[in-house]
Amino acid sequence: MGLTTIPQQSPSMAESPQQEQNTAVSSSSSRFKRVCVFCGSSAGKRDSYSDAAIELGQELVARGVGLVYGGGSIGLMGLVSQTVHRGGGHVLGIIPRSLMGKELTGETVGEVKAVANMHQRKAEMARHSDCFIALPGGYGTLEELLEVITWAQLGIHDKPVGLLNVDGYYNYLLTFIDKAVDDGFIKPSQRHIIVSAPTAKELVQKLEEYVPVGGELAKNMWEVEQQQQQQLVGFNTTTALQTEVALS
Repeated sequence: MGLTTIPQQSPSMAESPQQEQNTAVSSSSSRFKRVCVFCGSSAGKRDSYSDAAIELGQELVARGVGLVYGGGSIGLMGLVSQTVHRGGGHVLGIIPRSLMGKELTGETVGEVKAVANMHQRKAEMARHSDCFIALPGGYGTLEELLEVITWAQLGIHDKPVGLLNVDGYYNYLLTFIDKAVDDGFIKPSQRHIIVSAPTAKELVQKLEEYVPVGGELAKNMWEVEQQQQQQLVGFNTTTALQTEVALS
């Protein structure tokens, strides 16, 4: 949205270019510094999925929010990362070394961090992010999404989790979750961990307004564990798994 010019304003009262720039930045400020995006290494069969990835990247740029993602340069991962990078936003890709040959083709953008395994990838993506968004994807996207939802359920974090439900892609998943609530496997209050919307702009705005619930003790334990992991030269998978089991 452009700045409105008031015709009656005198030259002495007019905003300088620097003032206009500052106004534009402040109007698009966000509570998030970085958003983690889960998405497919495939673009899918519908153009709407690619369009949504590009629109999400543009929305992050407009709000001055950096991107954390799985590090791939193909599919929806490639589209969202390239869009943020071209818009001047910070991009951090985190990828297991074993997948670099499969998910990295062509030119990569931003910062790419290689890690030892999938568990470390997810832990690092979570540590560097203030929010999570899932675009359409397959098994990997679903697994990453459900893990951060479970972490929120346990109180390990209180970061918002959003579904970009492009063309109803996640309708069946949301129906399943509603069924789990109805049958007593998920508490009604925990149904609201997930925020969904059909467009990037609407979803990000909902996430900006999200109010988390509960879990302070577990969250504090998680933060201590993450600080300990940062001090290690390697990544102790056994310790991390023991922490998660203890918290559950």
